[in-house]
Amino acid sequence: MPVVRLEVRRGWSPQDKKALLDATHTALVEALKIPEDDRTQRIVEHASEDFELPPDKSERFVLVEVTPFAGRSLAAKRRLYRALVSNIGALGVAPPVSRSCFTRWQRTTGVSGAVTRPARWISDSRSRSERSVHRPP
Repeated sequence: MPVVRLEVRRGWSPQDKKALLDATHTALVEALKIPEDDRTQRIVEHASEDFELPPDKSERFVLVEVTPFAGRSLAAKRRLYRALVSNIGALGVAPPVSRSCFTRWQRTTGVSGAVTRPARWISDSRSRSERSVHRPP
């Protein structure tokens, strides 16, 4: 269940925003094999004065942030990046215009009201004794 945030400048039509959400979701399904009905995405629109872009970027710049559970391989992240660039590019957003940032949940996370173990124990590089000193409350 990755959580996706798409940040754009204001001015995208409702049809364009729906196409952006669909292109992003298709990339997630293809690359990460998530279920078709697992859609946790949001578009955040900014006024142009609140979203500064590098001079070589267009008004159709899309900042993509994907936050999956820990454990996704580098190969899976690369597949997702390629699929995002391809699918969003099909909407007229040139590949260099899209950027992706992969973050991972580090702390105890609630899923549908249930509390899970901290994901950081799965991939934490500290020794077991160091981790036990820093356990969350």
